[in-house]
Amino acid sequence: MNLVINNKTYEIDSDADTPLLWVIREEVGLTGTKFGCGLAQCGACTVLVDGEPCRSCVTPVESVVGKQITTIETIEEDAVGKKVVEAWVEAQVPQCGYCQSGQVLAATALLKRNPNPSDADIADAMVNLCRCGTYNGIVDAIHAASRQA
Repeated sequence: MNLVINNKTYEIDSDADTPLLWVIREEVGLTGTKFGCGLAQCGACTVLVDGEPCRSCVTPVESVVGKQITTIETIEEDAVGKKVVEAWVEAQVPQCGYCQSGQVLAATALLKRNPNPSDADIADAMVNLCRCGTYNGIVDAIHAASRQA
């Protein structure tokens, strides 16, 4: 089967029920997407599938055939993704950084849907967990990215 990841087509040899996370990391070699809990609870494995956040640790690879998959490795090629990364750096959001690729992808999807989110909108959309507790910085960075022209 073929997958389109970051606008590049990959021929995948994995079983159809293999989690997308493992295909991205082990077969394709893109390691920015992280394994966290394996239960779709923490969001460290978040990628975008057709622009929407997806927990890749529980997503069978066969379910994303024919869809556009975006990982952290190319998020700055997207104008909104680039603004999010710049805001993340400016606000010095990461501490350990482990969850940040999933956080950045979730924030990018939010801002593409809602370019001027309220605090409540951010709370509803940003459900990824951060063990370091960088939530205030995340909110600040999302507001800053939303203000960038």
